[in-house]
Amino acid sequence: MSLEFFNWILIAFSALGLVVFVALFFIKAGYGMFRTRQWGVSVPNKIGWVCMEAPVFFVMWALWWQSGTGAKGLPFLFFLLFELHYFQRSFVFPLLLKGKSRMPVAILLMGVVFNLLNGYIQGEWLFYLAPDGFYDEAFIYRPAYWVGLVLFFVGMGINWHSDYVIRHLRKPGDTRHYLPQKGMYRWVTSGNYFGELVEWTGFALLTASPAAWVFVWWTFANLAPRAYAIRRKYREEFGREAVGKRKCLIPYIF
Repeated sequence: MSLEFFNWILIAFSALGLVVFVALFFIKAGYGMFRTRQWGVSVPNKIGWVCMEAPVFFVMWALWWQSGTGAKGLPFLFFLLFELHYFQRSFVFPLLLKGKSRMPVAILLMGVVFNLLNGYIQGEWLFYLAPDGFYDEAFIYRPAYWVGLVLFFVGMGINWHSDYVIRHLRKPGDTRHYLPQKGMYRWVTSGNYFGELVEWTGFALLTASPAAWVFVWWTFANLAPRAYAIRRKYREEFGREAVGKRKCLIPYIF
């Protein structure tokens, strides 16, 4: 694939992200607290998350394997970080889920399509299209490299801890909703989403990859409308005073 054609793919993918961003303010993606029977056939949450997230793990692995990059250089480091996230999201996170929630097959399939496309553009840039010498030894002396590396792990830590907080809101057999209060939830009502946004922003800074920045945009486009809807639902259920001044996604801003 030529770099010019790849750039057009990124532009088209970004434009589609804008459509999704606007649409999700009017249509609540039907998983989690917003699942309804109108979304049709569903599968257990654990199966849904594995099926939805695992494809990107294997796509990135296949692109790395076919590239012959091997276990050397910065692209391999970036590959390991990307795979670390998706190994946890595909094979660890689902096993930790509690309760009997279900995921609509429609949501699952949309997630699979996105993950396949995203995995492809990330791997295509890192292993095939990055200019020769782009990831040379001097690359690690860029301030953005170290800032990005720190943000990646900070965001991952926030994301994992926020998921832990959510999992422990209910006792076995309880199906009620609760307002999370610990960790990042002291500042935003969707602490897990904030962590993921920070994580992928760090990855984009770290790699200086145009595909990674498109992923950051998609992360925001997908999560911001949902975070907004979650905050509104919390206000309806628990009252404005209980939610307080906490923002939806980004502390003190949004």
